[in-house]
Amino acid sequence: MNQPLYVTKPYLPPLDEFKSYLEKIWERQILTNGGPFHEQLEEELAKYLGVKYVSLFANGTLALMTALQTLRISGDVITTPFSFAATAHSLLWNGSKPVFCDIEPGTYNLDPAKLEASITPDTKAIMPVHVYGNPCKIEKIQEIATAHGLKVIYDACHSFGVRYKGESILNYGDLSVLSFHATKIFNTFEGGAIISHDPITKRRIDFLKNFGFSDEVTVVMPGMNAKMNEVQAAMGLIQLKTIDQRIDRLKNVSLNYKKRLKNVEGITFLEEISDTKHNYSYFPILIDEEKFGVSRDKTYELLKGFNIYTRRYFYPLISEFPVYKSLPSSNSSNLPIATEVSKKVLCLPNFAMLTQSEIDHVCNSIIEIQKTVKEEVGQDAKLVF
Repeated sequence: MNQPLYVTKPYLPPLDEFKSYLEKIWERQILTNGGPFHEQLEEELAKYLGVKYVSLFANGTLALMTALQTLRISGDVITTPFSFAATAHSLLWNGSKPVFCDIEPGTYNLDPAKLEASITPDTKAIMPVHVYGNPCKIEKIQEIATAHGLKVIYDACHSFGVRYKGESILNYGDLSVLSFHATKIFNTFEGGAIISHDPITKRRIDFLKNFGFSDEVTVVMPGMNAKMNEVQAAMGLIQLKTIDQRIDRLKNVSLNYKKRLKNVEGITFLEEISDTKHNYSYFPILIDEEKFGVSRDKTYELLKGFNIYTRRYFYPLISEFPVYKSLPSSNSSNLPIATEVSKKVLCLPNFAMLTQSEIDHVCNSIIEIQKTVKEEVGQDAKLVF
């Protein structure tokens, strides 16, 4: 394959369609501060997602930081080490201490069975991540949070459009945060949102993301500048028109990968949660070196020789970064499952425009790597004999 095949490719609508929205922005000369496209996107997203209130943000990290400010969280927050760095960074920026809890082996989500052992008098909240859009054990997490008087903020940055038992998973917890980064299935170039459940909370969020202004001359709280602009909102409105078709396409990509790789020894797939409408936004595999014959890291490097650029989401663990490594909860003995998964996981190219020939190329390359290594091992064994 001549062209590099990357782990993802952002969806961009037809340029002429985007130009028509830009012309309206130029005509109105309103670029930010809750313009018409911004207000329209909040309304349309709430309707599409099946949630009550959406507050748009310039990016998902600012949304995470503001969610913590909204609920006035200070103190320890239990979270997962198996996520993107922004999950824990948002806690440090708010003066909270991340407390890392291990994950489940099948879903790679925060393990509720290990949650209570992490709770102390200093614990104020739980921040689980719906990893790869796969729902956490929502009911159990809420049961534990309620029993201990803790808030729950879901990092739902992978979870656009995911539904559990017929309802949006964004309706669970006190708040949920989305990312609309370019790599996500729904993108606004950069962007994000907080999902809230009542008008008072929505009002506080909107104050916090706009310097704390309640009107032209009144500042009611120390907010930040985290607003989404009109160009981002315009992109979001266009993206919504085709999001269902793209999720359907991603489902087909996932099914194709599973069909081609299901009999490859040493490769396992993410466990799908029952009663869930998935968005198929990632396709991770776990590579067992002993059974596959090649380590995950070696496979990652060898695939580059086939012009395939995968990603090791999430490696290293957040808890292994220097800024977090000294925390007691970061000790690998506290995180055996997360440590194991992070050494085995590999996310394959996965985007709506991925062609059948590209899927075949990825699968054939993986199979070829295993075959070549096994043949080399066999030849070495004969030479030794």
